[in-house]
Amino acid sequence: MNKFFGIAFLTLMSLSSTLSAQQTTVEEYIKKWENVAVQQMIDHGIPASITMSQGILESGYGNSMLAVKANNHFGIKCHDWEGESVFKDDDKKNECFRKYENASASFEDHSAFLTGRSRYAFLFELDKSDYKAWARGLKEAGYATNPKYPKLLIELIEKHELYKLDEQIDFEEFEPEKENIKKEEPVIADSKTNKHKVYINANRTKYVIAQSGDTFYQISKEFGFHLRQMDKWNDFPDTKDVLVEGDIVYIMPKKNKVKNGTTRVEIESDQELWEISQVYGIKLKSLMQLNKINTPNIEMSKGDIVFLK
Repeated sequence: MNKFFGIAFLTLMSLSSTLSAQQTTVEEYIKKWENVAVQQMIDHGIPASITMSQGILESGYGNSMLAVKANNHFGIKCHDWEGESVFKDDDKKNECFRKYENASASFEDHSAFLTGRSRYAFLFELDKSDYKAWARGLKEAGYATNPKYPKLLIELIEKHELYKLDEQIDFEEFEPEKENIKKEEPVIADSKTNKHKVYINANRTKYVIAQSGDTFYQISKEFGFHLRQMDKWNDFPDTKDVLVEGDIVYIMPKKNKVKNGTTRVEIESDQELWEISQVYGIKLKSLMQLNKINTPNIEMSKGDIVFLK
């Protein structure tokens, strides 16, 4: 009998040691997923520090039940999910959570979750380097119910220096196009399921070129964004109710100013201010402020100087 219990004890100890050895450390988790987080920032405009800190917190750095059994690193619940799922107690008993084929799919879905819901749209107006504002914004938008959620994310970012991930992206290789952004060659090609090629301008902003017969709804549906977000990201005037072939359509928020390259431009032909806003990937409101212009409907004349920064 004693021998049996001795063997059982040793077996349990061995199993415990094995499980303990399988536990991922924070450092290992960061090393494994940091490049994925940076790529998500490039593709979707979400700070890599935010993605990493959320992954660490929500998944217990890869060791939670959801992460292990469902590859769910961000605690995303089913909502309108049609894929596989798992159930666990959370705010309520036996809640439904998404299950992914692999953890990388969880990171991609996390980005799609934030970019595809209007309540998170205001986050993309924030600077990607302002991780504190993003952390607070996630709580404000209802991502988590824990009142300490922003504080927890900020502490993780600062303790592990995750903010350095946000500084890794370098778009200097993309030369700024000073005259006409439509002349750029595509530097990002989306999957074959997408009708449009995706371009990225010198201001680090992704856009597509409208084709004949395109509508905002078609493009938003193609790339998985809500129409409200598309409307907000593009500064077309109320008088422009249809797209025409060659229009620039942004699929992420424009910037408040140019990030590199030319800081001002001389207008070569009469253009409305919103057209310049589209060409250089700068928000119309910001362009008005930079140039001390009070009305968005103003037309710039040939020879006028427009400041971009």
